[in-house]
Amino acid sequence: MAKYIGPVCKLCRREGEKMFLKGARCFTPKCAFEKRGFAPGQHGRTGQGRSGSERASDYARQLRAKQKARRVYGVFERQFRRFYGMALKHRGLTGLNLLQNLEMRFDNIVYRFGLAENRAQARQLVTHGHFCVNGIRTDIPSMLLRPGDVITVRKGSEKTTYFKEMVDVAEKRNCAVWLDRDLKNLTGKVVRVPERAEIDGNLNEQLIVEYYSR
Repeated sequence: MAKYIGPVCKLCRREGEKMFLKGARCFTPKCAFEKRGFAPGQHGRTGQGRSGSERASDYARQLRAKQKARRVYGVFERQFRRFYGMALKHRGLTGLNLLQNLEMRFDNIVYRFGLAENRAQARQLVTHGHFCVNGIRTDIPSMLLRPGDVITVRKGSEKTTYFKEMVDVAEKRNCAVWLDRDLKNLTGKVVRVPERAEIDGNLNEQLIVEYYSR
């Protein structure tokens, strides 16, 4: 499976805002976006206006909205397009359906529980088989969970140093209101599908729909 192995800070700089892809580091002065808040590359400083100002074309704004959503959730174009196709088939607003599908990904829910600093780390934990869904060991980060699904840390992983230390860290983080977690027992439950107000407000799903509707 393909994966991005380059510096993720360049992705934030390209989109012109912090996407908090490196977790706690993004809140420190070490954050690359704080030092170089312009697009990467030879023409980073001079070319910023091409995608972020009023001079940007409709297509450029649509493309940037789509790319930003992809990078926030850590998915590639082919998978993102598949999620969009699924959203089209469901009743309701296509853009909202798309964001809800992305939020219901297994790796995103692990991140929302506070058991990982960022989605990339959550994806790695899932891939390494540290979690069970409804009692069954699952290692597919893109798996879409449903209301009522119960996530638990695998018995063999509970006593690892990582999860022992992560409990203290997770207690300081707010859990998404549409989830229910029990850090003492390292379990969590999907209560319901998130509403639009509970999803990242900086994402523009309407522009994404316009991009794929060209």
